Amino acid sequence: MASVDTKTAKITRTSLMVGLEIHIELATRTKMFTRVANAAHPDNFDLPPNTLIDPVVCALPGSLPVMNRAAVEMSMKVGLALGCTIPRHSKWDRKNYYYPDLPKGYQISQYDEPLCVDGRVEIPAHAGGTRVIGIIRAHLEEDTGKLGHELPGGGSYAGSLVDLNRAGTPLLEVVTAPDFDHADDVVTFAQELRNICRFLGVTEGIMQKGHMRFEPNINLTLELEDGTQIKTPIVEVKNLNSFRALKGAIEHETIRQVEEWRSSGRVMGRGMKQTRGWDDVTLKTLLQREKEDAHDYRYFPEPDLVPVEVDEAWRASVASGLPELPLARRARYRNDYGMSDVDARTIVDDRDVCFFFERCVGEVNDARVFKDAKTAGYATGKLMLNAGAKRANERGCGVHELGIDAAQIASVLALREQGTIGPQAADTLFGLLCATKDAALAVAESNGLLVVRDEGKLIEWVDAAIAANAQAADDVRAGKMAAMGRLVGAVMRLSGGKAEAGSVTDALKSKLGQ
Repeated sequence: MASVDTKTAKITRTSLMVGLEIHIELATRTKMFTRVANAAHPDNFDLPPNTLIDPVVCALPGSLPVMNRAAVEMSMKVGLALGCTIPRHSKWDRKNYYYPDLPKGYQISQYDEPLCVDGRVEIPAHAGGTRVIGIIRAHLEEDTGKLGHELPGGGSYAGSLVDLNRAGTPLLEVVTAPDFDHADDVVTFAQELRNICRFLGVTEGIMQKGHMRFEPNINLTLELEDGTQIKTPIVEVKNLNSFRALKGAIEHETIRQVEEWRSSGRVMGRGMKQTRGWDDVTLKTLLQREKEDAHDYRYFPEPDLVPVEVDEAWRASVASGLPELPLARRARYRNDYGMSDVDARTIVDDRDVCFFFERCVGEVNDARVFKDAKTAGYATGKLMLNAGAKRANERGCGVHELGIDAAQIASVLALREQGTIGPQAADTLFGLLCATKDAALAVAESNGLLVVRDEGKLIEWVDAAIAANAQAADDVRAGKMAAMGRLVGAVMRLSGGKAEAGSVTDALKSKLGQ
């Protein structure tokens, strides 16, 4: 290796290897080892600093931890959803290090006997198809506090301000195998895991609040012209809380590590690991410290907590509460409702929208709007994605938060299927129902959205459309039926969406001799 001139050596191939650590704050009502309220629960978001504390959180002498069973069960759910084995026996350990936001001087975690082991997850691959990502382990621990550098009211502060609201929050750390070789696949996995956890109900997954934090471990294999292979030192990028930052950090490191090797010659070896942070402004990673190894933390068994013993009955009870997971839901929507992959993903990617969609499909089926569930699911999805998503984006909310309810959506689809309103009117009616609980038919009638069945009026619109689109009319007369769409569209515009498309087409064909 010493004979390699790193500045001039020709690299013929670069291979990326990434393993991912994900920290998930669990939304239990109380913290991991005490009954004080949990900052990651929706009831406690944005409370003033240092209000979610007690003697255990502050590590006062004589205070002792008590295990939170709900946090253990939430962690088991995640493990089972990731295909992990839940060992019969796991235990707690002390991870020793000093930091101002860690009052005890150690973190209660799990070291050599974690709660979940040996899982696997299948994800869509960036190159097409799917790929399997191994899960080495998922262990439960407590979160630390948080350091800030801003005074109340927004003023800057040169020192560090400690907020212990987050300290003691149940924290599940999922560790993948180094199975990623592309940044896009890492992001896909992170998105899938967030979705899985939200469907399981174990976290709200709000990235800006730190409910999920990603730490990729990144290195490269450089193949030189003479066949020599060189592995760069592993870099762990800490506490990324957006998919954009996760992708950016990996892509930056694929360039920086090559430059680092050329300038320093550093290769993988003992003491060569680095911890780096991510700067969202410069879009670069920044050196924080040389990475500690496990022995630096002086792990030893936690003497104040009993081990976790999971018998088959407990494991089966937790497994019975698992919902249908995102990957399976997308497949069902494609197979059972005929949705495109894009539409299925759009609905499933937001848990609350997905659950609202399921309620709407149920209402449509109960009302027997369509003859089969496949049509009901497809039509419901299209209405939500076309009429709902547009308004949701404008308002910065989910479709389920617009104000329209599942029964009203079923009524809109019934009116559309019966020919009582046209497709444009269905979109308009959807918007009107977001602001009222009145019946869909009454709202459509009071706003002039019902289909006009006046034959004389229809002929008047058809004649006007033909006169305004002479070339399209001539094309249809000549048998070029592709031009019919322009004429139908013209009639629908003239009618304000009140004409029925089938009647319009029939009238145009009659007028134009087709």
